[in-house]
Amino acid sequence: MEPVVAVVVAAGAGVRLGGAEPKALRLLNGRPLISHCLDGLAAGGVDRAVVVVAAGAQGGFEPALADSPIPASYVFGGDDRAASVEAGLAAIAGDRDLDQCRYVLVHDAARALVPGAVVARVIAALREGARGCVPVVPVVDTVRQLTADGSVVLDRSQLRLVQTPQGFERSLLVTALSEARRTGLPITDDASAVAALGEPIALVEGSRDALKVTEPLDLVLAEAIQRSRR
Repeated sequence: MEPVVAVVVAAGAGVRLGGAEPKALRLLNGRPLISHCLDGLAAGGVDRAVVVVAAGAQGGFEPALADSPIPASYVFGGDDRAASVEAGLAAIAGDRDLDQCRYVLVHDAARALVPGAVVARVIAALREGARGCVPVVPVVDTVRQLTADGSVVLDRSQLRLVQTPQGFERSLLVTALSEARRTGLPITDDASAVAALGEPIALVEGSRDALKVTEPLDLVLAEAIQRSRR
């Protein structure tokens, strides 16, 4: 089977979370978020990982990458998330071994507790023919959309929250990000850039465990989830 490589976006400073170190190095029950993240990717069938870090922060990541259950290297990120993903893709293309991979997953290090089962579902969808795939979870809250006249309630049965890892044929993602940058298309996530090319995006079941650690309360919830797994 073709190997699967993950680009892990870990260049965020985590201003809202607080602390002096990059968010991906914040400890969750004694281990950095990036370590939990690599565990989940490995459990789901990822073969290699390229972790995108902020320039100058690599020293903090090196111990975690050395302890990763799969081979993991780092590359410096860009000025925004899309540029960081492009840097990860460029690192894959520049590595003779990694350049053989057909499929790539893009994952936010902040979703440190993504279950291996979610990762496996994304990979399976790609191998079954999808060119782009994202995990999603249902919306449980009532959602109002602001309008010129006030607001309207949306039908939440038709809404889904998008998570990561998002999986793609690597060549398609490279083309989509390049085209989005050329046209100035706002990139809310990688799947939106691929969808803008007219490519359908497959949906698979995500997990509430894969919450995005953004604020202090998120870290408390993630710690509780991780302890419950023990």
